[in-house]
Amino acid sequence: MVKCQRCNAIKLWKLRSGKLRCAVCKTSFRPRIGGIHVSRDVLKDVITEFDLEHSTNIILERCVISKYKLLKLLTALRTEMTKDIPKAFSGIVEVDETYLGGKWKNKRLKTRKCAGRQKRGRGTLKQPVFGILCRDGEVWAELVQNVEAIDLQPIIERKVKKGSTVYSDGWRAYTGIATKGYVHRLVDHGKEQYSDKRGGHINGLEGFWGYLKRKLVTRGGIRKERLPLFLGEYIWRYNHCKIPHKQRIKLLFKLLTSVHY
Repeated sequence: MVKCQRCNAIKLWKLRSGKLRCAVCKTSFRPRIGGIHVSRDVLKDVITEFDLEHSTNIILERCVISKYKLLKLLTALRTEMTKDIPKAFSGIVEVDETYLGGKWKNKRLKTRKCAGRQKRGRGTLKQPVFGILCRDGEVWAELVQNVEAIDLQPIIERKVKKGSTVYSDGWRAYTGIATKGYVHRLVDHGKEQYSDKRGGHINGLEGFWGYLKRKLVTRGGIRKERLPLFLGEYIWRYNHCKIPHKQRIKLLFKLLTSVHY
């Protein structure tokens, strides 16, 4: 919640210039975005370049803003994108899990020696991610501690409405979903079954995992504590990929200014 910088009052007027005026002490000020002061024109320029997925160096060349302010602004933008997620899914949904963390051969030698031989897939030391996709709709994903039933099924109950049809692979964590009020359909990847030719598949979510990993690879490595921000960014981009560029800019601008202005 935005407060007056002088008296901490919460009743404010929005001026045509983009500033806010306190109704109590009549002080005019420009609200901070991500802890910094930035004009609306510069903000629009940064959002335009960000939506085009330009690097930080390119944005710095094209926008009148310091690197410190830019990084703070991009963090605030990604934080709001992470919050703009689907509330609940219904109808036909797909659920699946994947792992993020780069190739094992690229890890530090000390890390490889301490961990020993590394497995692929379930049982790996990489970061597990659980996702839900609604057919012809939106996708949602979240970092999880583990991929057992005690971890995944509460998420499904929270994010998917009862009576929906849930497609998954044959992983044991999904056993028992039908008893919780869902229609459960399996796709047995262990038997090289990827589609029953009647709509039974989780290829939509597998496609999102491929999109996510390709985007993260272009980053050249991300700190683990910042992974949720980038995960939220690419979920938002995937859900809004069919919207024209100019409309996405307006949505991002509104998303950021509605909180900080």
